[in-house]
Amino acid sequence: MQEKSLIVIVGPTAVGKTTFSVDLARRLSCSIINADSRQLFKEMNIGTAKPTQEEMKDVKHYFVNDRSIKEEISAGKFEREALLVLEEEFAHNNVCIMSGGSGLYIDAVCLGLNDFPEIKPGVRADLNRKLLVEGVAALYNELALVDAEYANEIEANNSQRIIRALEIFKSSGKKYSSLRKGMAAKRNFNIHYIGLERPRDELYRRINTRMDVMLEQGLIDEALRLMPYRDINALQTVGYNEIFMYQDGLIDKQEAIRLLKRNSRRYAKRQLTWFKRNQEVHWFNAQELDKIYNFVINLSAIP
Repeated sequence: MQEKSLIVIVGPTAVGKTTFSVDLARRLSCSIINADSRQLFKEMNIGTAKPTQEEMKDVKHYFVNDRSIKEEISAGKFEREALLVLEEEFAHNNVCIMSGGSGLYIDAVCLGLNDFPEIKPGVRADLNRKLLVEGVAALYNELALVDAEYANEIEANNSQRIIRALEIFKSSGKKYSSLRKGMAAKRNFNIHYIGLERPRDELYRRINTRMDVMLEQGLIDEALRLMPYRDINALQTVGYNEIFMYQDGLIDKQEAIRLLKRNSRRYAKRQLTWFKRNQEVHWFNAQELDKIYNFVINLSAIP
């Protein structure tokens, strides 16, 4: 029996993961598991750079537009659902692709999530009160003091992830970042990591252009429609927070656009920091397509 292989395509936003993954899936006649924590939601379209209908018409994609933003999702739930998809895919194919920029989701599928300690009574409530009284910046600063590694990987206004890391530290004295680094779960398939990157100036130009296109397509209107759900974790992210600030009257439109682009560039930097710590990733310039294809095809487990 030929071994089963999961090809994992990682890299920063706007580097070209979607285009490459679709082309590779067509060459290998396989499906794609989307590992982007926002592209799952039907209501978030413009601001999430989902694969187009043209890209998806002859390549099966999982976890794109498959649930409402009202439905809760976590890395653990994604892990369980993705493993079921892989079991189904590997029943009739030897290879599957997973592509995306959500590092925690990718790690969950490839490495598994550790069992985290129980949260002591009252800790979460205390943190939520501090959030209301002092704001998310105070919580982020506290996290940076006790777990700088994780603080550097997440957005400074993502209150849900900040509180999660702080409640674990306050309950156990252990850093969230260290708890993720236990023994990797054993998987019954091979995992091959491909990293895509570009020169920084080129990547930043692509990010700025992507933001301009999203704005032309109606990103501001989409964000305003989603304001009733702004406390959901998926919306506490680049591309939506800036517009919420604009709608709240905290900044003007031009400043919102400037922050959209700046924060997207910073997000790309955090993504690279996350993925670069994985020594198993084989990195390529995203323009060296033939070189990458040849590398993938020459993998011993790929037919």
